[in-house]
Amino acid sequence: MKEIKILETTILSDNWYVLKKISYEAKGNDGVIVRQEREAYDRGNGATILLYNKENKTVILTRQFRMPTYINGNDTGMMIECCAGLLDQDNPEECIRRETIEETGYNVTDVRKVFEAYMSPGSVTEILYFFVAAYSKEQQVHAGGGLEEEQENIEVLELPFTAAMDMIRTGDIKDGKTIMLLQYAAINNLCG
Repeated sequence: MKEIKILETTILSDNWYVLKKISYEAKGNDGVIVRQEREAYDRGNGATILLYNKENKTVILTRQFRMPTYINGNDTGMMIECCAGLLDQDNPEECIRRETIEETGYNVTDVRKVFEAYMSPGSVTEILYFFVAAYSKEQQVHAGGGLEEEQENIEVLELPFTAAMDMIRTGDIKDGKTIMLLQYAAINNLCG
């Protein structure tokens, strides 16, 4: 394990989230201490969920505009994803229950955490908590779409599980968290 000594932290931006430049010393495997600098983007931690219906062999996903993908080659900026959100002050399960109702309109009861992961550990501090939950039409309390004041404009998609898996191969689904949860569903036979 490397020995790390943080020398200086400079805030480069705190406009939306916090971008820091960190200067530190690290002791390498050879025992030599080297001074290094890295930038880290702190946007908080988040949670994501895959809603699945084993009987109907379907999943609930969302489609919404994502500016970072648009400026990096996604012609429309639209992304198909699992429901997700930042924790804010909630614990991961409270967060994902709230986000599920806001974004999809489903009030699911049996929410199960399956794993957690750093999604881009080279530059982003975020840990993402991954959940799955079975859903049924009876649990839909409204149409979803996100909060109006957040201007999310989320489209709710109910897709056959096999179609969602095929969308990974075709490139229609390029979101990492969604691919991970769909693969989890396939490995664990959540959709029959």
